[in-house]
Formats: sequence, structure tokens, C-alpha cells
Amino acid sequence: MNRPSLAGMRVLLGVSGGIAAYKACELVRRLRDAGADVRVVLTENAARFVTPLTFQALSGQPVRSGLWDDSAEASMGHLELAHWAQHVLIAPASADLIARLAHGLADDLLATLCLASTAPLSIAPAMNVRMWAHAATQANVATLRQRGATFLGPADGPMAENESGPGRLLEPHQIVAELAALQGPRPLAGKRVLVSAGPTFEDIDPVRFIGNRSSGRMGFAVAEAAAQAGAEVTLVAGPVSLATPAGVARVDVRSARQMREAVLAQAPRHDVFVSAAAVGDFRPEAVAPQKLKKSGGGGLELALVQNPDILAEVAALPQRPFVVGFAAETENVEDYARAKLERKKLDLIAANRVGADCGFERDDNALLLLWPGGREELAQADKRALARALVARIAERSAQARA
Repeated sequence: MNRPSLAGMRVLLGVSGGIAAYKACELVRRLRDAGADVRVVLTENAARFVTPLTFQALSGQPVRSGLWDDSAEASMGHLELAHWAQHVLIAPASADLIARLAHGLADDLLATLCLASTAPLSIAPAMNVRMWAHAATQANVATLRQRGATFLGPADGPMAENESGPGRLLEPHQIVAELAALQGPRPLAGKRVLVSAGPTFEDIDPVRFIGNRSSGRMGFAVAEAAAQAGAEVTLVAGPVSLATPAGVARVDVRSARQMREAVLAQAPRHDVFVSAAAVGDFRPEAVAPQKLKKSGGGGLELALVQNPDILAEVAALPQRPFVVGFAAETENVEDYARAKLERKKLDLIAANRVGADCGFERDDNALLLLWPGGREELAQADKRALARALVARIAERSAQARA
């Protein structure tokens, strides 16, 4: 296996308080093994778990832990560190630190550095499962993601307090691999990638609609990963409240027919089409011009007609791109996805199970990739990390198809 390379990268490693701080010691060693130049900044609480001297011995550099270091701050040392860093990595990141970063506080050295640095920010969370799941933490994570921060993990597994679940720090080798992937080659350089994302809404009347459960996060993550891989990306987005990824051209639509029109207009000019949208299969046969009123205690009958199959139409184009579909299933995931792959003549399909506890409206996912004669499983991970892995496979498979 090839060792991840961070050759020559200047990494500022921030370590916040928590039992997982001990893993940051191994992380320093692995970062240096990958070729990175590492400087370490500890929060006050982190220094209660692991001493600065330990990190100094491992990094070969002085360790900073406070704003009130007279010798360092005589030359505005915190600003020097902020300018020095090519990448800021926080591992572990506690719920408290994530909250302070989300609110732009500068009440300690590490938070101040994050505000003062223009370097990319990667955050590896570590906390109790209930703290990670809390609405306040998730809102803070969403805020930081919208500002461009990348979250590495958390993993799902046993914790120090004899509990298990999402909130565990990724292992040091996983963090280094994720960091290297962010800096990695641009396998889609010079290619054009079209991505559809989000749900479609089909109006019943001026007030009501029917639609699919989709936040659009996976599709937006794929668009972002494709842009990071060097592609020129067009994103056709259903009605979602997500920021447009950097470097991506966006077309907003509402209904399945609008999405079909936008996709078919763009597809012939693109090398790859990734259909991550949860397009509604049906729409009302007629849209009421006025709000439908309840009458007595009776129900309401809607006549539904089938929407166009956008994915199949793109796959049938005379000059078609490399076509990637998604299959969200509640049961028999592989069987149904394989049948969809063959029936629609796709080049690749990414399948996942959906339900009350997985799939839609979550920040993580797991995928089963299928193609004619092959399969690969991508384990549960943050959707951004998963999208990067998926885009890497798309680049490999599409290059083989062109060869």
C-alpha cells in the first residue's frame, strides 16, 4: 500500500482537551512520517492530558499553549504561526472548541490562530455520542462546513465511558490519509462533470407539494469533490438550503421536469454525469389553481402520473457521458441496485440503504459501488470524505472506459 504523502506541507496541529488527546501523539509521528513539518498548539485543557514536552519531543519544535507567552508574543508569535501554516488540523476537536470556532471567538491561542489563518481548516471531532448528536453541536458543525471547514470523522465505535456510537476520534493513520487525500492529485483535471442533487417538489396546489426526503448533502459533496479533483463542475440543484461549493456553477430547479430540462441541456457537453438527486417518480396529473379546501371528514384523492426518467434518458444519448446513478433502497440493496444498473445501462451505481436511521438527512453515509462485473464497498464516513472516495473511483472507471 502506498504511504500517504504530505511532503513539505506545514501543518499546524491544534489539540483540544479530552481523553483522545493521547492519540495526537501518534498523529504527530505519522504526520512527520508522511513528510509534514508539524507545529503543535495545545489548549489549556489538552495540556492536562498530555504535556507540551511530549509534543515537543515528537515534533522537534517548540509547543505553544497560551497567548500570554512573553518570549513568543514579543514578535506577535501567534500571527507568525497563522501565516506559517499551510493547513490547520485540529485533532481531537472537543464540542467546546467546535462551538467557539463556530462563533468566531478568540479566547485562547488555538481559536485565535484559526481566526487569523487563511489556511484550509480540517477538524477531527472527539466527544461523547450524545454531545456529538446534540442539536447545538450539529448546528455548529454545519456552520463551520458552510465556511469551508472539512470534518474528518468522527468514527463510530467504543468510547472511554463504556459507551459506543459516533463521536470517536478517527485513528491517526486515517486522519493522515484523509489529509493527504485533500492535497492529492487532480484526476479529473480538464474534464467536465455534471451533478444533480437534492429532491424535486411536485406541486399539488399553490400551497402543497409532494417530494422526496433528500437534503442534497451527498450531491453537493460530490460536486465539491469533483471540483477539488480538477473538474469543471455544473450542479443542477433541487430546492435545498445549501451553499454552492467553491468553483462550482449552479443551476436551481424545483420540479422533475425542470431538472430534466436542465440536465439534458448540459449533459452532451460533459464527460461525466452523476445523478445524485432524489427525483420524484410521480407528480399530480393536474395542479389545482387555488388552495384545496378540506370538506367534511372525507379524504382527498390525487391522480398521479409518472415523471420522466432523467437518468435513463442521459444513458441513452447518442453521445453520452460516463453515467453514474444512485440507488436508495430500504431492502435488498444490492439486488435492486444491480438490476437498475443493468436496466438503465449505467456505467456505475452507488447504492445505499435508507430508512429512519440511515441515508437521508444525515451528515454520514455508506455506499456500495457496482459496475458491470465488479463491486466495492465504501464504509460509513462523513459524506464529504465519502464523496472524495467516490469521485476517485469515478475518475478511475471513466478513464478505463475511455481507454
